[in-house]
Amino acid sequence: MKKFISIICAIIFTQILLGQNFNETKKSAEQGNEVAQYRLGIMYDLGKGTPTNKKQAVKWYKKSAEQGYAMAQYDLSHMYKTGNGTLIDKRQAFYWCKKSAEQDVALAQCYLGIMYYLGEGIPSNKKKAFYWYKKSAEQGYAKAQLNIAYMYYFGDGTLINKKQAAFWTKKSNENGFKEAGKFWKLKELWKY
Repeated sequence: MKKFISIICAIIFTQILLGQNFNETKKSAEQGNEVAQYRLGIMYDLGKGTPTNKKQAVKWYKKSAEQGYAMAQYDLSHMYKTGNGTLIDKRQAFYWCKKSAEQDVALAQCYLGIMYYLGEGIPSNKKKAFYWYKKSAEQGYAKAQLNIAYMYYFGDGTLINKKQAAFWTKKSNENGFKEAGKFWKLKELWKY
């Protein structure tokens, strides 16, 4: 019984702290702080300290993104891509993802590569996809490392280079991306 009461007290205390944190964050966001605006967007997006509200999340991500906050730009891009809290708009998704990628956010660089590869919001361009995958891969982003390995292996957007394909597949696998291990075995990349 004591354990149950302790758990209930901890939950109530956490909710009080989240509520205070929400109010403080909102106040700072309303004063124009781009980091607070981004955090408020996350709170609305994930329902932390407030009920989930995707439209409010988009509103606050956008305010932060317009001030140049890179992670807000990426999250806003994702909202436009998926239609969470807004209409799907592939051009806006591309625009904000590119802004974030240009600030060296590895996740955004990888997804910008995907957008170029698939032609989402812009015409398909495999060379630009390769460029952005490589920038992300060089920062250690495992998904981008495997994407660039595929491109080297198949000569997609670049020249075929099995040695580089093996190098990037190994890096991706070392960074915990399970698909890389499958590709390594399937294509027998240990030979290179």
